[in-house]
Amino acid sequence: MPKLMTAKDRETEEDHLSNNINSTGQVGATQSEPNLTLASSAVVRERGRSWGGLLSGIISLNILILGCALVSASAFNNSIIGSAELQIFLIILILLTTIWMLYYAIYMSVKDQAVTYKDGHAGPIWLRGGLVLFGLLSLIMDIFKIASYVGYLHCDSAVKVAFPVIQAVFILVQTYFLWIHAKDCAQLQRNITRCGLMLTLGTNLVIWMTLVTEESLHQTTIPEYPNKTKIYDDKCKCSHSSCSMFKDAYYYLYPFNIEYSLFASAMAYVMWKNVGRKADEHHHHSVKFRVKDVFLGPIAGILLVIAGLATFIVYEVEVLKDDDDDDRLDRALMMHFVMNVVIVTLMSVSTMVGCVIHRLDQREYVSEKNPTRNLDVGLLIGASMGQFIISYFSIVATAAAGGKGYLNGLNLAWGVLTVIQLGLQNFFIIEGLHREPFHEEHPITVFTNPYVLEASRELSSLEGSDMDTKPSPVLTTHTLSHRPKLTWKRRVLKEVCAFLLLANIILWIMPAFGARPQFDHDVEIKFYKFSVWAAVVNIGLPFGIFYRMHSVASLFEVFVTS
Repeated sequence: MPKLMTAKDRETEEDHLSNNINSTGQVGATQSEPNLTLASSAVVRERGRSWGGLLSGIISLNILILGCALVSASAFNNSIIGSAELQIFLIILILLTTIWMLYYAIYMSVKDQAVTYKDGHAGPIWLRGGLVLFGLLSLIMDIFKIASYVGYLHCDSAVKVAFPVIQAVFILVQTYFLWIHAKDCAQLQRNITRCGLMLTLGTNLVIWMTLVTEESLHQTTIPEYPNKTKIYDDKCKCSHSSCSMFKDAYYYLYPFNIEYSLFASAMAYVMWKNVGRKADEHHHHSVKFRVKDVFLGPIAGILLVIAGLATFIVYEVEVLKDDDDDDRLDRALMMHFVMNVVIVTLMSVSTMVGCVIHRLDQREYVSEKNPTRNLDVGLLIGASMGQFIISYFSIVATAAAGGKGYLNGLNLAWGVLTVIQLGLQNFFIIEGLHREPFHEEHPITVFTNPYVLEASRELSSLEGSDMDTKPSPVLTTHTLSHRPKLTWKRRVLKEVCAFLLLANIILWIMPAFGARPQFDHDVEIKFYKFSVWAAVVNIGLPFGIFYRMHSVASLFEVFVTS
């Protein structure tokens, strides 16, 4: 029978329940304290990220705007701010950036567990290899500049000699820095790292603007003032006879220094996006580059490059002649237009084939967050706007002129086909970059069942003799390592990528090394007037040149992942 509870018993039980409730509340409060601590630390971390990102963005923006103003001012010979003042500004930026990169490299090498996360997509080997190649050619350019500027020390500023020396040191330090740390997802000193990377980005972009402006002035001759684009005053004569040779040599190396600055800017931006990001480099798919997988695309592309180089050389030789032979100039322009029409037509057809294969492809789209991929797509679309602008301006001017004459017809066809080719190629590359890589089949391991293999032997031995003690069979394995043949879809994609890659190389070479049919064919100049058309070309063409080189890099990645 249940025992009746007295008043004292009830009081004791209530006290016991109260103690249990209090102890439970204390435990709950104790357990909630770490959660509150974690939440507060996450809020502080998020505030630090937004504060550091905002400050670094403001720093980069101010550097770019001030640099743009100084570059624009130095482009005019009558301006108070000349090239020497611009180079002083660049020297200050370069020294600050170099000091920060050395500090970052030393700090990360001394600090234990400084970099615990790396982005497997950032800084692939082909991108860093291109950076090293362009860096070496940029160093040669600086050496030629030093040799040329030394001859003007007696009548010009010594800053022009100091600048290439400091820039050469900067290229060496930056190339090492980006080769070693391009994949870093910095977790320490995040705000300082963000500001340093934006300083690096701004410095490289200002150098790029300076190079593009100098190259544009070198390639553009104002009709009313044919001597307007001279860099040196005629009163300042070189003290040795090799100045003109070195000057011509380093101008041919300008395109490589321009691409080096853009490569470094892109890698610095990806590092900035990865600051504080926890990425696992092992999530990156391991893909291999095999040239033997393709044949037709590289052969056709090499033939196209050879033909393009031949016509480009002939075009440059004919255009640079001093005589006023209009028929000779028209023949050179016709050859150049025909070559470009053939190139963009073949590229458009092959790109359409690649787009159809992408539609038939069953690979899934990449779902993970990837700053490198977002930057690639943004640069691809943004840079293509430069070539789009030139093509559309040219189409309008040629169509308004009636398209009369074979040169106008070829120029109009080139503009229309270029617009089509750019749109198709952008679609093809973006589709390829957002697809998961093809997965290689792993080596097949075959396990041999020893009991099955020994069965017949055991039966035959039992018939001839008594049961003997036999050693236990050993489990054996065979590895069948073979690489399966490419499917037809993969092979077609690789052929298309290889051909487009080489075709974009020749389309990069021709304008980067001086082809300016936009000024040699005067339809656009007559329609828009020289000042407007020169602004369109000199602003749009650098982006168009970068677009071709960036397309080469993106097509290589699509080739590898296909």
